[in-house]
Order: sequence, then structure tokens, then C-alpha cells
Amino acid sequence: MRRLAIVLCILLALPLVGVLGAWLTPQAQTWELLRHQAATVLPGYAFSSLVLAAGVAIGVALLGGATAAAVTLFDFPGRRVFEWALLLPLAMPAYVLAYASTDFLQYSGPLQTALRDLTGAQGPLWPDVRSLPGAIVLFTLALYPYVYLLTRGALVERGLHLMEAARLLGAGLGRRVRTVALPLARPALAAGVALALMETLADYGVGSYFGLTTFTTGIYKAWLAMDDRIAAAQLATLLLAIVAVLLWAERRAQARLRYASARGGASEREARPVRLRGRQALLAVLLCALPVLLGFVLPVAVLLRAVWREALHGEFGLPWERFSGWAWTSLQLATLAALAAVALAVLLGFLLRSRAGGALPPLARLVSLGYAVPGAVIAVGLLLPVGWVQAAAPGSAAAGWVTLAATGSIAGLLFAYLVRFSAVALQSVEAGYARIPVSFDDTARTLGAGARRLFFGVHAPLLTRSALAAALLVFVDVMKELPATLVLRPFDSDTLAVVAYQFARDERLAEAALPSLAIVLVGLIPVVLLSRAMRAR
Repeated sequence: MRRLAIVLCILLALPLVGVLGAWLTPQAQTWELLRHQAATVLPGYAFSSLVLAAGVAIGVALLGGATAAAVTLFDFPGRRVFEWALLLPLAMPAYVLAYASTDFLQYSGPLQTALRDLTGAQGPLWPDVRSLPGAIVLFTLALYPYVYLLTRGALVERGLHLMEAARLLGAGLGRRVRTVALPLARPALAAGVALALMETLADYGVGSYFGLTTFTTGIYKAWLAMDDRIAAAQLATLLLAIVAVLLWAERRAQARLRYASARGGASEREARPVRLRGRQALLAVLLCALPVLLGFVLPVAVLLRAVWREALHGEFGLPWERFSGWAWTSLQLATLAALAAVALAVLLGFLLRSRAGGALPPLARLVSLGYAVPGAVIAVGLLLPVGWVQAAAPGSAAAGWVTLAATGSIAGLLFAYLVRFSAVALQSVEAGYARIPVSFDDTARTLGAGARRLFFGVHAPLLTRSALAAALLVFVDVMKELPATLVLRPFDSDTLAVVAYQFARDERLAEAALPSLAIVLVGLIPVVLLSRAMRAR
């Protein structure tokens, strides 16, 4: 089993090796290409990505931090509802939010049309939402729950207790927030912002639909439009380096959260949030209601309206037959990927639990970094070695087999999903193993149990919930995944995410509504489970 696990980990690391292998081309050619990129496209990619990242970082930090502080440190009407409702935008992928917002806010959309009819105004009433500022707002609304969730967790652990202690020492509310709450929440804010930025830089749907020149869209242009795989791989390497820095920052911030993890005991339970009244309570309600309304309720209403109008007034009605095919493809891929990811995670978790040494622990840690790797990088890293094989042995059976496996069947797509989402399953399984005392293993071995009996007789029953949670998370992530699926899917294997993107790209927003709504409904499952877990704390 150990050798099998090592081989699987090496295979999952191949896309990263493929991307880095782009620098193994002849030195003069490599640097000439890089100089050409620096003189033409790199400044635009860097500027757009930097502005987008800076805007999203500021937006999610302010919105996520403010809402977390509001529902944790203060008491106001509707607070209990907002505690879980603020998580709802997690179910709304950014590209789906972009489609719904464009349909609602564009010149021919219902809002501008109604306002022009009401006021008699002519022309557009505001700038086009499909712009860099519009993308910043959309990413902020879609990704602030990362900051909200981590910051609220940090404040719940010690915030109320320390705020109450500061109040008893005579500190005013403003001073308590500045000197107690903000320093306590800073590591959580940093970790949440880093996660949001990784999602932003990995996005392709919003950037492509809005016409932005980011690193991710540049990778696809270099590969698909310019047919330059070396340029695409080098851009992917630069994006990977940026994501690696963000991942390091997130891990460092997560490590600092340990200082805020101890509970305060009975004195904490005696602490109560500060009661807000009047104007302050109204401001708190508006602060928490607006992101839920704009990031989830309104987009869902727009999608439902589009589906309803298409069903009643569309030329052919709703495409239920085609929709069932797209949904079935998505369900098949998500189920297979979830089962494979959980099987791999359980195997690695068991071997790491057994303190397997050698190359396995570092390889497992390498696999666990896959979730931070953008789908565009994985797609390039998988296709680049295929191109090398085709160039080395053109027309050979081996080259044809490799090409078919990578791009002509679901095998390549499932492999990309494993590279991308095995980390999610491994994290959940390792958390499950952490709750199983090591003494159970020692007792079983003392009674003569071998590795197989130890796993099936002791570990498997105790890991059931963790394995199911891992499968669910991978399932939902695969249902929403767009960049790698867009490139690697076989013919006639469109998923809900792909067809929603294609309809929106062709300005067929009404037809994009049904698959988009299905993606949102699936995404609600982990959000509901997460909100229930938070209420149970």
C-alpha cells in the first residue's frame, strides 16, 4: 500500500512538474519569449491582476470583518438569522453571480428599463457592470464569507470574554474594539483574505466574461488563441508563484490563530454581546442584510425570474432534455471524483497515521497543496507533457493513447479533479483521524490485529462521518469547477458549469439561468451543514 500511495502522489504532482518543465526549453528561446511577454502582455496582466487583488482584499477584509464583528460582539434584531444567512453567498459561484448581475444591471436589464420608464431618462444610467470595478464588487460579495467565517470563529473563542474584561476595567466601546477585537481578529482576517485572493486569481469565468486581462485569462489566450504552450506554461508558473506566496501567508496566519483558540470557561459564558438600540441597531441590520441580499437573495431571484420567463415565453421553452444530460454528466463526474478523492485520502491518512516514513510524508504534503493550484495551471500542466509526447513520437500508438487518455476521455478530467480537490478530502480525513485516540491502535495491535483488521475494525467505523463530509465537499467543488473542465472535457461531455459559461458568453443569459440555478442549489448543501455546525457550538 505504501508503494501504491507513493506512486499516486507522484502522479498527482505531474501537472506541477509539467508547468515548471516549460523552463527546461533552450535558454535563449526561453528568455527571448519571456522578454517578448514582458514587452507586450505581462504589464497588462500584472496591472489588472494587482488592481483586482488589491480591491478584493480590501473589500472582503472590510465586509467580512465588519459582519463578523457585528454578529459576534453586538446584539441587535435579526442577529441569530444573520449568523447563518451571511454564509449563503458561499453557495453562489462568482461566475454565476456575474451572469445574474449582468442580466439585472445591464442597459437592457429590468432595473434600468424600469428606472428609465419611471424617470424618462435616456441612455445608460450607470457604467457597465462588466468592468474591473464591477468584478471587484462581485468577488467581494462572493468571497467575503471566507473572512467572515474565520474572523467570527476567532472572536467567538475569546472575543466576548476579553471585551467584557476590558469593559470592567473601564474601557469604552470604541477602545475595546480597537485594542481588543481588532488585534484578536487580525490573524483570522489575514487568513481569510489570503483564501479569497487565491480564489480570485484562480477564477476564469468572471475574468473571461467581463473581458479582463488577468493572468488566468492570459494563460487560456496563450494556449487556445495563440497556440503557444510555452508562453502559457510560463504565465502559469508566474501565477503559481503568486498563489504560493498567498498560501504561505495563509498558513502563517492560520498558525497564529492558535493563540486565540483557548476558550474562556465559565467567565466567557457569562459575557454577553453589547446590546444595540436605535440608529446603531439599524446600521448593524443594514450591514448584515446588504451582502446577503446582493450576494445571494437578489441573484437567485434574477435566476428564478429568467427561468420563469424562458419557460413561459421562450421559443422552445426550458431545455429539460438537454439539461438532464448536462446534470447527469456533472453528477457522474462529481460522484466519481468524490469517491476517488476519498479513497486516496483514506489511504494516505491511514499510512500517515501509521507513521510511514521515507518519501510519503513530503509527497502527501505536496498533494495537500493542490487545492491552492488554479484550475488553469492544472490544465496547462496536464496538457503540456501530452504535447511533448506528441512532438517526441508523432503518429505513434503511445502518443495517441496518451492524447486520448488526457483529452478524449473523462480520465484526464478526473485526474485534474484529483489534483485539485484531493487536498479537501485529505484535510477532512486527517481531522477525523485526529479525533481517534492513538491508544485504540495500540490496543488493537496488542490483541494481534493486523493493518487490514485495524482499519476495517477500528478506523473505518469512526471515520464514516469524516469520509462522508470529504465526499460531499469534493462533490460540490467538482460541480462548480469551470477552468479545468472547460479545457479538458471530452466532446459531448458538457457540465452544468460549462454550459452556463457558454450560454452567458453568447449573451444567452436566460438559457444560462437554469444550469446556474442548479449549481447554486447544489452549493447550498455544505452551507446548510456548516450553518448547523455553527449553531451547535
